[in-house]
Amino acid sequence: MAVGEQSFPSDSSRSFVNLGEEKSDGLTNGGIVPTDSLNTEPTPPRPRRPCNESWLQWEMEVCGEEFKRDMGHIDPQYWCNLTYFISEYHLFTHCTETKSLIAYCYWPNPIVESYIVRIHKHFFSNCTIEQVVLLDPPDDTLTILILIPVFLTLAMIALVVWCSKRSDILA
Repeated sequence: MAVGEQSFPSDSSRSFVNLGEEKSDGLTNGGIVPTDSLNTEPTPPRPRRPCNESWLQWEMEVCGEEFKRDMGHIDPQYWCNLTYFISEYHLFTHCTETKSLIAYCYWPNPIVESYIVRIHKHFFSNCTIEQVVLLDPPDDTLTILILIPVFLTLAMIALVVWCSKRSDILA
């Protein structure tokens, strides 16, 4: 490899040359430019083992037990407020993702999804979003909001008519 040249891992045939030389105006160019063409050959897919669903189901139970233990330290009245258990939930999600990949399964998958739904039903079934009741504005406000555009429209029409009559006099 030449001095000042950097290369990427072997999966890419693209390398870059660091142009740190001085230009004629005395300034240095610290940029990098490509020197080789990009390898357009498709990479062969890695052989993949089939998903070990029974092992994944066992690991989901392990992740769930850890989450249940962590949630046991939080007062149940705060279970509906995510700010109180966000780190525990993050660890649970990370656990399910890691265990899925170790079991050669994609994430999320039906096994993980059904387990997460069970966890949600257990801990968060009583968390409901309060419906916001929309009320009409007071009658005075509503009247003003209706009349302003009506009067502005009438004023614009009157202005156009007045200007058109005025241009006849000036012409």
